[in-house]
Amino acid sequence: MSRPLPKPSPRHFLTGEELDRAELSALLDRADELKSFRGQEGGDALAGRSVALVFEKPSTRTRISFEVGVAELGGTPLVLRGDELQLSRGESIGDTARVLSRYLDAIVIRSGSDETVAELAAVAEVPVINGLTPRHHPCQVLADLLTLHEHFGGLEGLRLAYLGDGNNVARSLAILGRMAGVEVVIASPEGYRLEEGLAEQTDDPAAAVAGADAVYTDVWVSMGNEAEAERRRKDLAPYQLNEELLAAASDRAIALHCLPAHPGEEITEGVLYGERSAVWDQAENRLHAQKALLERTLGGD
Repeated sequence: MSRPLPKPSPRHFLTGEELDRAELSALLDRADELKSFRGQEGGDALAGRSVALVFEKPSTRTRISFEVGVAELGGTPLVLRGDELQLSRGESIGDTARVLSRYLDAIVIRSGSDETVAELAAVAEVPVINGLTPRHHPCQVLADLLTLHEHFGGLEGLRLAYLGDGNNVARSLAILGRMAGVEVVIASPEGYRLEEGLAEQTDDPAAAVAGADAVYTDVWVSMGNEAEAERRRKDLAPYQLNEELLAAASDRAIALHCLPAHPGEEITEGVLYGERSAVWDQAENRLHAQKALLERTLGGD
């Protein structure tokens, strides 16, 4: 007889929609504070807490920013690859969730399956944070919004143009951007678009960037898309973030990319490393935004 699923924790962070606008604003304000405090007195919001960081896929920014973030808040990060767990030998995600819940205070997971993360969250008795799935990348977008706030002094009324594949980053930008008051416009060819109703969508990159305060792109060939690489590069070539498109945006526009980047494909070298690039601020801000998220998830109990 199967064990009934417990009520999911209200502190899960799976798509970003778990937050309301006020909570999102407060989280970004706290991330800004934590960034300004870094290098001073260490935090203790996670003192005595242990957080599993489960990675089914390779990771640079997600793994390092969460591992450092947990440690800087006084907690213990435990990095686990999928092949290090009994999941690789057939143990169910539900049973894994039940066991991890007995040892740990929270679970961060980067997975190739949204269904896996949803089941983990449904069964786990501790909060679960989505570090990346095929449909969502909300932790990245927290860092993106923090970067926009830093550069423009606020978020309400900003216009962000996203160019290329309507992937997990684009979807999370649409969800959390709208919540924050950012107008998100996505330029993609037919076959690469998000579902209707999430954001304004167009097949014209020039129309998307017109008046934009930020122009954003991501890789054209993500993990799992390697077999389609040639076709994807051909289809998405007109959506490259280059100097011409950046010049067509607002005079104050910044360039964004969630990394890793492939200069010469989805973004030119001149834009990636140019004076209008905020890409490295984005990368750093993963740490600060996720520390604020970890505080919200675990702090104060």
